Amino acid sequence: MRIALTGVSGFIGSHLARRLADEGHKVSGLVRETSNWQAAQPYCDKLTFGDQADETRWPELLEDCDCVVHNSVDWDAIRPGYKQRGGMRHHLLNNLVGSIRLLELSHPRQFIFVSTIAVYHDILPQWGGRPDESHPSRPATPYGAYKAAVEAHLWAECFGRDRNTSAVRPCAVYGMDPKLDRTIGYPIVREIVTERRFTKPGGGKFVHVDDVTAAVAALVGNDDARGQAYNLVDCYARWADWAAIAADILQIRPEIDMSSPPQPQNTFDTTKARALPGVRLDRGRDGMKKHLENLIETMNKAGLIA
Repeated sequence: MRIALTGVSGFIGSHLARRLADEGHKVSGLVRETSNWQAAQPYCDKLTFGDQADETRWPELLEDCDCVVHNSVDWDAIRPGYKQRGGMRHHLLNNLVGSIRLLELSHPRQFIFVSTIAVYHDILPQWGGRPDESHPSRPATPYGAYKAAVEAHLWAECFGRDRNTSAVRPCAVYGMDPKLDRTIGYPIVREIVTERRFTKPGGGKFVHVDDVTAAVAALVGNDDARGQAYNLVDCYARWADWAAIAADILQIRPEIDMSSPPQPQNTFDTTKARALPGVRLDRGRDGMKKHLENLIETMNKAGLIA
């Protein structure tokens, strides 16, 4: 199949382009000219240059495509959240309206949306701390609210226009980013090496990028995915756990604040996602360690660790 992929030059997008190309699909990627699109170019049959919300670029992007994978986000518009000057108008236009318009104008092609586990926040008690995909969206951030709103339009397209639409909901995604300093673990390694201490509180749920790409690839051309969402969560870890694993690899003994709770309040039922071909969600701390070993080796070679 030919697949239109937005955000192809980013972390998840570049890995998606490679996965889809390796599985025999032709990838038409949308990228900004100012982005690092060269990393994804070998896996793209065609590149369209333009902004994700620029409707004039979509006819070229969608030409001859059977499926759309919408992965891009305008992070500059959303990072300041409610505190940004001028409110959230730019975010709403670029991310929310842009995504809904791409969904609408790409009809009747299959549409796979890279959403987020952040569509959840307030977990209702009747789920017993282990919600599955049937739990309603109750986000706590503009990012989660944006993704949940687009999902509502996905389901309207599916049930109102008989279209194959679906969503994957990854939590924090780790793996090697083409831009190394954006990789999960990079600032942690730098801090424990230079400061010999680490005090960042809290943590979160994590998933490897290979599970995200496997899930998306499993949905392409899959009519059983129609109207479905898939939670992608592997494990919970404190930021201090990441620091402790990195320190062990580096064979150093920094001061690490381990006082944050070691377990989350809620976990997620990922039964549905685990049934998809190639989706593991079983890497746990071993996966984190392998990732950090790869990251530290790469940082060493680049002279980034003294």
